Amino acid sequence: MNKLFGLIILAVLLSDIKPITAQDHQYTRQDSLRGSITPERIWWDLTYYHLDLKVDIDNKFIFGKNSVYYKVLTPNQVIQIDLQPPMKIDKVLQNGKELTVRHETNAHFIELSEVQREGAQMELDIYYSGNPIEAKNAPWDGGIVWSRDKKGNPFVASACQGIGASVWWPCKDHSYDEPDSMLISTTVPETLTNVSNGRLRKVDENVDGTKTYHWFVSNPINNYGVNINIGNYVHFSEKYTGEKGSLDMDFYVLKYNLKKAQKQFTQAAMTIEALEYWFGPYPFYEDGYKLVEVPYLGMEHQSSVTYGNGYSNGYRGRDLSSSGWGMKFDFIIVHESGHEWFANNITNIDVADMWIHESFTSYSENLFLDYHYGKKASSEYVIGTRLNIVNDEPIIADYGVNQRSSIDIYYKGSNILHTLRQIIDNDEKWRQILRGLNKEFYHQTVSTRQVENFISQQVGINLKSFFDQYLRDSRMPVLEYFIRNNELNARWTNCLGEFDMSLKIKSNGKEHWIKPTTQWQVMKLDEKTESIRIDSNFYVGSMNVLGNSKD
Repeated sequence: MNKLFGLIILAVLLSDIKPITAQDHQYTRQDSLRGSITPERIWWDLTYYHLDLKVDIDNKFIFGKNSVYYKVLTPNQVIQIDLQPPMKIDKVLQNGKELTVRHETNAHFIELSEVQREGAQMELDIYYSGNPIEAKNAPWDGGIVWSRDKKGNPFVASACQGIGASVWWPCKDHSYDEPDSMLISTTVPETLTNVSNGRLRKVDENVDGTKTYHWFVSNPINNYGVNINIGNYVHFSEKYTGEKGSLDMDFYVLKYNLKKAQKQFTQAAMTIEALEYWFGPYPFYEDGYKLVEVPYLGMEHQSSVTYGNGYSNGYRGRDLSSSGWGMKFDFIIVHESGHEWFANNITNIDVADMWIHESFTSYSENLFLDYHYGKKASSEYVIGTRLNIVNDEPIIADYGVNQRSSIDIYYKGSNILHTLRQIIDNDEKWRQILRGLNKEFYHQTVSTRQVENFISQQVGINLKSFFDQYLRDSRMPVLEYFIRNNELNARWTNCLGEFDMSLKIKSNGKEHWIKPTTQWQVMKLDEKTESIRIDSNFYVGSMNVLGNSKD
């Protein structure tokens, strides 16, 4: 896709940057081939895929062809395509001529015989087959889920965020480049239905007892967002009147779950309503919105959100915040739908910046509560999710090696954003910033620096030390303080030397803003100070070093 190719250079430069206090990892050549913008990737702009595959459910086997359309940016005669064993590339054709392929585990280097002239529009036909890796604990380990529903019918789905789309189909498996559009043609037994991304164009009834479902995606789509979902589905739908007009909302569920789904899935429109308010228009009106039942927990497949949360509120029936508010909504419907804005609309240029996907989307959970239940509910929820924070690694991982950080990209990330909301101290301005991100970076791949710079510019505050501390250091900053002679003495510790975040405190029933640094400072308050209380909406620790007041 030809958007933001100037950012390719940025991503290459970022590949040399190490997060502060990052843990040491040992990387392999395969990590670099998968995670970097290699010379065999950078020269061509992906424009379109036609993925045409047949699924042999009994043998857990896939075979098919991916037609890759691209524009030549600079001449080169070798192109990299990714496909993970045990899947294999059978042959590659360009204009009917078979090409030589050099295989290097997951990466495959195709020697092009035709001259690749700058500006030329080219096509590559990749034939492939094999038994893809079977997901044992989707969506975390990834692959294809081969399952049966309660009636014994086949129930099959893909889930590949971490492991990568190349686990089941050949592609340019790096997030920096996306096709502008895509056609997914999937052949399955005639008794079953396949649901993929975008809109259903047609269904072919084949003479061999199979059907081919053709789904067309009219918007850019990231590789891991492409999916197949095969089951004994029934379909129902509704229309939602949103910010860009009428949005088609389609639901595919197993027949015996229809009544439960019709009740539980009313939360889908509630989610779109809340998140359009906070994030801006749903990004894929042209492709519609789908919620599809699958044999695993669920994932954020673009315009084809998958669902397996048991038709119950919470996260598999429990509240991740222990606040009580987590049982007011279906976690999978809200969280995975939130990814339509952050992951699918705005996509990280490198997986090291996965916090852009998960932090903002985890934050969407308490924004859903904010919209429907009020600010107090949302604050109690996000504060409660701190139980899940481990502070083991920086939020940003190492660039260029297909490395993502720890689970802190979820709820530490959402608490970072909640803290930022407090610093801005203007909810309407904060809402416009969130909406502005989705407008400024609409259907784009972005870096952390771009997100940081945009927010800083909108706020009008230099937030470099804030982002460096919370994204590039694993520690939670701690306010050390003591009270002497009715004066507050305070400094930031357990942090980078430049950290100087403003903080809201309460003393004698009154709120005050203070701006500590890493050096001791004396701060006079308006009245006699006997104790202070840190605003709990800030993700910080505190310690009274003299123990002479209550925190």
